[in-house]
Amino acid sequence: MRSNKADKEAALAAKRHAAQAAIERIPHDCLLGVGTGSTTNEFIALLPQVRDRISKVVSSSEATTALLRDLGFEVSPLSQCGTLDLYVDGADETDEHRRLIKGGGGALTGEKILVASSRRFVCIVDESKRVKLLGKFPLPVEVIPMARSAVARKLVAMGGQPQYREGMITDYGNEILDVHNLKILDPEEMESEINQVPGVVTVGLFARQRPEVVIVGTPSGTCTL
Repeated sequence: MRSNKADKEAALAAKRHAAQAAIERIPHDCLLGVGTGSTTNEFIALLPQVRDRISKVVSSSEATTALLRDLGFEVSPLSQCGTLDLYVDGADETDEHRRLIKGGGGALTGEKILVASSRRFVCIVDESKRVKLLGKFPLPVEVIPMARSAVARKLVAMGGQPQYREGMITDYGNEILDVHNLKILDPEEMESEINQVPGVVTVGLFARQRPEVVIVGTPSGTCTL
């Protein structure tokens, strides 16, 4: 049996392999969008290698902005960039059809905006994030605070068990419900249904706008979906 330390080292190696593979996909003169999360942080750490390829960089969250600035990057507002050439981000789950659950870090609204504003979306994950059916990871739903209880009741009616994420206020001043035990048999339909509930800002299902590729890191390399 492998030790806990060995497991952590293997997981970190997998994330770094995925991150390096994404670095290699950055074109010259790139308007780059950067997501949020532990695997994306490995990607951010490698960005100084290709600084000369990046014309502007846009961030999905305040946390990512801080990391980029620490590395000497000037972070531009999306409003000054127009359509991005490439957006790179991680995921909490991916199925074989590249449909994702995102939002474990609480940045799902910024992430969804950047996905919609990019010509290309590349997702990087370690192999533990691959699933046959989305939903083992609780589905994040960002809600306007006054609507939290009303949205929770709707999510219960859909078969889920929403749990308020204590102490979490998003970059936009909203709250998050994490929905447990939801059967996500049709991710595209469920994404639309939840997004239409009054008070929902966005849901962490990324099924209608999927990445062009999911790079799956392993301790020894990568594969793609």
